[in-house]
Amino acid sequence: MSLSENEFTVLRTTIATRGTARAVLVPVTLIGWAILASVVLLFSDLPVAAIPALVVLVAGFETINALHVGVERIGRYLQVFYEGSAGEPSWETTAMAVGPRLAGGGVDPLFSLVFAGAAMVNMTTALVPEPTPMETLVIGALHTLFLLRIARARQLATSQRGRELPVFIEARAARNTATVAAADASASPDPLASSNH
Repeated sequence: MSLSENEFTVLRTTIATRGTARAVLVPVTLIGWAILASVVLLFSDLPVAAIPALVVLVAGFETINALHVGVERIGRYLQVFYEGSAGEPSWETTAMAVGPRLAGGGVDPLFSLVFAGAAMVNMTTALVPEPTPMETLVIGALHTLFLLRIARARQLATSQRGRELPVFIEARAARNTATVAAADASASPDPLASSNH
């Protein structure tokens, strides 16, 4: 197996592994959050006790987002450097072309609605022990920031392929130019060496 074939195989495996990790991480995060939220709801008299449960949601979401961004970036690399010629793989190119035409067929790779819903429920657990106005302000602000982060990440995820594809095309062109320049430099004789004879 050549180096490029090995790279392609490893990167496709990485995409599959990270996709599986995302799918496993969602229920693990939600179970951890639900346990903490239940403890707060049943046993805590402090509204700020809802913050550790929020931290679990934030950590889970950010990890899932990072996995997704990485997978998409690897996909664009494979699309630009391994696809495009007859007989070569074309999954990434095909998926990018077909995706927008599948009305209602899209999935939410960040599970953003699930996380937003959990954040709203988490906020209600903080309201049960009757927080002070200052506690309400702080807890509400933290939850609102998380909801805004979810919305922003979802917006960026929908445009990531289109934004990153031209960057990888430019990187390939720059690499090809550097490779041609290096080949030309090694092929041409050294003028200093020939003048010494």
